[in-house]
Amino acid sequence: MAADDWLYLVTDIEVDGPWPGPNSMRSFASVAVRETGEEVDAFEAVLEPLPGAAPHPDTLAWFQGHPEAWAAATTDPEPVPEVMSRWVEWVRSLPRPRAFAASPIAFDGTWMDHYLRRFTRYGLTQGPYETDTLFDHGALCLRSYAAAVLGRPVGEISPHTLPPEWLGEAGHTHRAIDDARGYAHLLGELMRRSGAVR
Repeated sequence: MAADDWLYLVTDIEVDGPWPGPNSMRSFASVAVRETGEEVDAFEAVLEPLPGAAPHPDTLAWFQGHPEAWAAATTDPEPVPEVMSRWVEWVRSLPRPRAFAASPIAFDGTWMDHYLRRFTRYGLTQGPYETDTLFDHGALCLRSYAAAVLGRPVGEISPHTLPPEWLGEAGHTHRAIDDARGYAHLLGELMRRSGAVR
């Protein structure tokens, strides 16, 4: 299978606190790209808060200093089950093989997995006995990949420590679609620098 056969769903989320359940994912976006960075399709949604959940005071205070990011994450929200079902159908419409990617996977991936398992029959990574899966062979952490390519500790990697051109033209705005496109651009850059794509 050629390297450029793979499709990566580079995803960014915006949340109102650190914990899935007590806090809510307010928006997310996924950009489907080839390893070259070529965009194939995109998905973007704003979600209603979870029932019984509340924003964490520290996260809410941060958003108060970034009103444009808060507006982008909360304007015209849709019911969570509808959004997650629509996202699943969108993912299933894309060609295989496909992998989920985020930066860092431990944060964005945890939230997406929680919402998938709560509102759909899927998860990011499913057991070997499950044949109906969204993704093939797990997920890719872009922060870890960048650390390996750069030969730096993973704790030193963030949008602010990478060369700005590696994230493309959108910049890191905390608007989910902008950040997903930035990370998709980063994936293409890392693939080229690692020699995975010529």
